[in-house]
Amino acid sequence: MAFRFVRVFSSRRTLTTFQNSRVVPVTYKEHKNTIPVLSRAYATPIPPPPPKSNSSNKILYLIGAAALIGGGGSYYLYTNNLIKDIGISGNKVSDKLKVIDYAKIYRQIADILEDNDYDDGSYGPILLRLAWHASGTYDKNTNTGGSDGSTMRFSPESDHGANAGLKLARDKLEIIKLANPEITYADLWSLGPIIPWIPGRKDADDGTKCTADGLLPDASKSSNHLREIFNRMGFDDREIVALAGAHALGRCHPDRSGYSGPWTTSPTLFTNGYYVELLKKKWQEKKWKGPKQYVDKETGELMMLPADLALIQDKKLKPYVEEYAKDEELFFKDFSAAFHKLQELGLTRTGEETVYHFKRTSDEEEDKK
Repeated sequence: MAFRFVRVFSSRRTLTTFQNSRVVPVTYKEHKNTIPVLSRAYATPIPPPPPKSNSSNKILYLIGAAALIGGGGSYYLYTNNLIKDIGISGNKVSDKLKVIDYAKIYRQIADILEDNDYDDGSYGPILLRLAWHASGTYDKNTNTGGSDGSTMRFSPESDHGANAGLKLARDKLEIIKLANPEITYADLWSLGPIIPWIPGRKDADDGTKCTADGLLPDASKSSNHLREIFNRMGFDDREIVALAGAHALGRCHPDRSGYSGPWTTSPTLFTNGYYVELLKKKWQEKKWKGPKQYVDKETGELMMLPADLALIQDKKLKPYVEEYAKDEELFFKDFSAAFHKLQELGLTRTGEETVYHFKRTSDEEEDKK
């Protein structure tokens, strides 16, 4: 079974199948008493009600700016054409206070993902990687890093080796930002996967709070390194393995990470295939001039990184790989919880924020039975 979440699977031809879906807003306190569920749908036209003026949800009101960045007139025309292509008026960008329609922005992201000329036909995997890398710099000991600030917009963080290639993702979302200047980059980058999502991230004004290099996982390292990186953020062994399941999506590129190839045969479908392949295939070191990586012995078309194989070489991590290979629903549940936790690292919450659950109305009817 495979499920779809907005950053990987949405496209014009599939959007119509989700017109009966809606956003289900709940408070953070209510959310903490529920198990995060990975829903198989997109956001819909029904936004949450406007926040009360005296509530902590004032964060939903931001000042929009009409400024366009760089490139002069030709860039402006190109941008407006793209905006029109996804059904947004390109004539005027609001410059007044407004309630942010996250459901609308969610659908706009969905509408620009599919591109047959890019990679495997979807920008979804690289946008998920952007959300991951923007959040995965958190250090619980210093309470620094994380998704708040969107500091990857600035050097030196934008130039870190682990972030190579992510300019493509940031540029792809810039069209959405230009059409919706009221949303912060930090919220925009984190919006997409079908997991419980809470807005309220702020943007840094400059690069003074850029994180140090080396805070993200190094694909060439062992399980000891993985624990060092993930424990620093507050994750345990199960969560380490669950988050690694994101490698079911996308592929490596020699001009970015130095590595090459996809982990699975379906790099735009989010499944438990990463764990299945990791256990089922026989892996041998790739003979090439690039960094050390492995390919499947049978076809040589799939690849694994040293850090991937570390998951089955470590006796404490391997049982979780085996669990997720056997139980896809368990993987979906654990990945949802871990990724939600990842995107919340370093954020201060009052307990009154709106939590967005993107869920199909048909699923809700089933829940009521």
